[in-house]
Amino acid sequence: MYSDLARELAALQKRLEELRVSLDIASLPEKIAQMEQVMLAPGFWDDMEKAQELTRQQAALQEELAEFQSLENAAADIAVLLELGEEEQDEQLAREAAAELKKLAARLEEKELAVLLSGQYDRENAIVTLHAGAGGTEAQDWVEMLLRMYTRWAEDHKYRVTLVDMLPGDEAGVKSATIMVSGPNAYGYLKAEKGVHRLVRISPFDASGRRHTSFASVDVMPEVQEDVDIEINPEDLKIDTYRSGGAGGQHVNKTDSAVRITHLPTGIVVQCQSERSQISNRNTAMKLLKAKLLDLEMQKKEAELAAMRGEQREIAWGSQIRSYVFHPYSLVKDHRTGVETGNVQAVMDGEIDQFIAAYLRQQARRAQG
Repeated sequence: MYSDLARELAALQKRLEELRVSLDIASLPEKIAQMEQVMLAPGFWDDMEKAQELTRQQAALQEELAEFQSLENAAADIAVLLELGEEEQDEQLAREAAAELKKLAARLEEKELAVLLSGQYDRENAIVTLHAGAGGTEAQDWVEMLLRMYTRWAEDHKYRVTLVDMLPGDEAGVKSATIMVSGPNAYGYLKAEKGVHRLVRISPFDASGRRHTSFASVDVMPEVQEDVDIEINPEDLKIDTYRSGGAGGQHVNKTDSAVRITHLPTGIVVQCQSERSQISNRNTAMKLLKAKLLDLEMQKKEAELAAMRGEQREIAWGSQIRSYVFHPYSLVKDHRTGVETGNVQAVMDGEIDQFIAAYLRQQARRAQG
């Protein structure tokens, strides 16, 4: 037993060393120290935006270093545990070491996945918008189910979820919803969810108990930081205010606090009703507009690169990416990577990491090839 555990630890330590090289951990202390010197210089806070950006970068490097050191410490603790257990031939210590190895493997897997997030905006917060497709009430119920799935996933990963806008369904469910998922690498992970999601099940809204197929689209964009140059001409905007709908007590029924912004040159429409003040909703709506304009530019660049490479693959966000079958059998299958699972309930409870990981690895292979 102990020899098997020792081999498992050695394999993890090898992966840990490869991760050290890929993250260039050796250079981080010096980089952090250099940033600290700049931050201590007189007049550092004179340029607030530049100062905040450097502070953010330094905090990210410190977090990266601390996370890696935590992984190393965990491996060292397991090594001591194995040595002690083998000397005493203690089965309880062996079980404890096996449990700790499993935890370390999961943490290492997550960190290795984060290394694949090399996109310009991968570290940013994510703006996730869901729309009901064909299927009426059934599709609107599907949107509500997906909204719960992504909220559970985000909470499990210690991300903060903010509801930006929601349009309830006529009878049940949700016609459309937008949430902000805030935390490191939120966009890098959730970009894997962009596309059309298909549901097959016995409809709870059909008295005849027939099987229905419903569709919902998921759009994912990075939140645009202030230093990203997105030019918006105020004359290109049509701004409307209206009364917020849905839950919210008496306040939402008495004031025109909700804001809808139309970008006339592109036809992009964004709206926000989650805040109590019109000014706050307007600011959030402008963030959404900037994110959509940035996403439009990213799609254009991707299309140009695909054309240069001679690729014929569909790059539009509307292509179907995953099917969720509740009946006549249980299966969730990602059509891009072939990854599938029969545990539909776990997926609907937010366990979608296997799909995200497979997608990111596939994209990394394509980039290398």
